[in-house]
Amino acid sequence: MISARLIVDRDFVLSDLDRRVFGAFVEHMGRCVYGGIFEPGHPTADARGFRGDVLELTKELGPTIIRYPGGNFLSGYNWEDGVGPVEDRPVRRDLAWFSTETNRFGTNEFMEWSRAAGIEPMFGVNLGTRGPDEARRFLEYCNHEGGSELSELRKSHGHAAPHDVKFWCLGNEMDGPWQIGAKTAEEYGRTALETAKVMRWIDPTIQLAACGSSHRNMPKYGAWEYEVLDHCYDQVDFISLHTYFNNNADSAPEYFGVIELMDAFIKEVAAICDAVGAKRRSHKKIMLSFDEWNVWYKTHKIEHMRKPGWPEAPALIEEVYNAEDALIVGGALIALMNNADRVKTACIAQLVNVIGPIMTETGGPAWRQTIFHPFALAARFGHGRVLRTQVESPSYGATSFPEIPYLYATVVDNPADGTTAIFALNRSLSDPLELNVELRGLGADRRLVTATEIHHSNLKAVNTKDAPNTVVPMANPDVTVDGERLRAKLKPASWNVIVTRSVPRA
Repeated sequence: MISARLIVDRDFVLSDLDRRVFGAFVEHMGRCVYGGIFEPGHPTADARGFRGDVLELTKELGPTIIRYPGGNFLSGYNWEDGVGPVEDRPVRRDLAWFSTETNRFGTNEFMEWSRAAGIEPMFGVNLGTRGPDEARRFLEYCNHEGGSELSELRKSHGHAAPHDVKFWCLGNEMDGPWQIGAKTAEEYGRTALETAKVMRWIDPTIQLAACGSSHRNMPKYGAWEYEVLDHCYDQVDFISLHTYFNNNADSAPEYFGVIELMDAFIKEVAAICDAVGAKRRSHKKIMLSFDEWNVWYKTHKIEHMRKPGWPEAPALIEEVYNAEDALIVGGALIALMNNADRVKTACIAQLVNVIGPIMTETGGPAWRQTIFHPFALAARFGHGRVLRTQVESPSYGATSFPEIPYLYATVVDNPADGTTAIFALNRSLSDPLELNVELRGLGADRRLVTATEIHHSNLKAVNTKDAPNTVVPMANPDVTVDGERLRAKLKPASWNVIVTRSVPRA
C-alpha cells in the first residue's frame, strides 16, 4: 500500500466553482441530434420528438450548459435553415461530416429541449462561411424582445418571449485547415473583433468566447492565442480550449499523464491571456472556456468520421468507453475544478452517441457509458468553492509527463449546506492508496455523508446495451472521519468522491 496526504484550509480558497464547468456539447453530427436527443416515433418520444429516455439520462448526468450547434458543422451552417415551419426548411449537404442535413431540428427545437432538460444554452455563430452580419442577425432573432423584423420573425415561429441566450462562441476551431473558411490569426482576430462589437451593440449583457487553437499540438499554438487576443481582447470574455485524450500506446501509466498535460494546457493559455493583458496594461482578465474535451481514440480513422453517399445521421465516431477511460474523464474533471479561478465553463463532447456519455439504439434503449458516472458525480457534488490543496504523494515518471503523482485530487467546500466534497484519483495500478486528509478550519464535528468509488478489476470493461451496469459507482466502506481528519483506502486505479458535512451544534 502507498500513502498520501491531502491538506486544505477553510481560509485558503482558490475560487468559487462556476457550475458551467459541467457543460456538454450537442452538434449536428452523426446520431447526436437525430437518433440521440431527437427521434420522433421512438417509444419514449414526446409530441415534439424528444426522446424521453435520453432526456431523463441527461438530467441524471447533470450538465449545466450545452454548446450548440457545433463544432465543425457550425462553420457551414445557416441558422435561418433551422427556423420556421419544418416543411419549408431546406435539405442541405453538410460539408463538415459529408452528411445530409434535413434541418428538422434547429434553434427553437433546441431551446425547447434545453428548457425541458433545465440546461442553459451556449450558441455559436458561423465565422467560416459567414461573418458579423449573420451573427448580429442571429442574436437579434434569439434575444431581442420585439418590434424588429427578426424578433417578430421569432414570434411568428411560435416563440413570443426572447430566448435570452447569454453565452456565444465566435466560430469554431478557425485555425484548423479542416475547417470550412479557416483563417489566419490576423484574419480571425479582426473578424472576431468586428463580430463581437456588433453583437454587443445588439445585446450588451452577453458573454463572448473567441477561438483558441484547435488543440495544444497545433503548429501555431500559443502564437495564435496571442495574436487573436491582441485584436479582440477588449471585446471578448473567454478564449476556448479543445483537447481529446488518447491511449494509443495502450499503457495505463502513460494514459494517466494526459491529465497533467490538460492542467499544463490550461495554465499555459491563462499565461498567454495575461501576457496580452499586461501588454495592454489592462485590469481585465480573460477567462477560459474548455468547450470541447473528452476521450477519443478508438474511432479516429476517416471511415469513422464520414460515410459514403451523403447519408442522414450516420453512425459517426461512436466510441465505446471502458473503465480506464472513466478514470481519465474523472481526472479531467478534477483538473477543471483545480483551475476554477480561470476555467469558468467547459463542455464534454458530445452528449449522445458521438463520443458521448449516453448511448442509444435507434428505436431501442439508451444506456450510460462508463464515463457517464464520474461526470454525474462531479456535477452532483461539485458545488461551492474550490479550496487550495496541498498534496503529498509518491509519484512515477512516464513519457507523457515526467512526474505523475499517484494521488490526484481536489476539494470543493459548500458553505451553503456545510458539505465538503473530496474528489480523488488513485493512479497506481497495483497498490491501494491510504489517503489521509486534513480539513483545517472546516469544523471538528464533521460526519461522513457518502463515499463512492469507480473501480473495475478489468480496465477494459465496458457498458453495453445488453450489460449496461458492468462499470458503475459503488460504495467505499473504507472511509472514517474523526473531526477534521479523514482517512480512506482507495482501490488501485479508482476514482473517488467522499462527502462530509459539518453537523450544526445544538
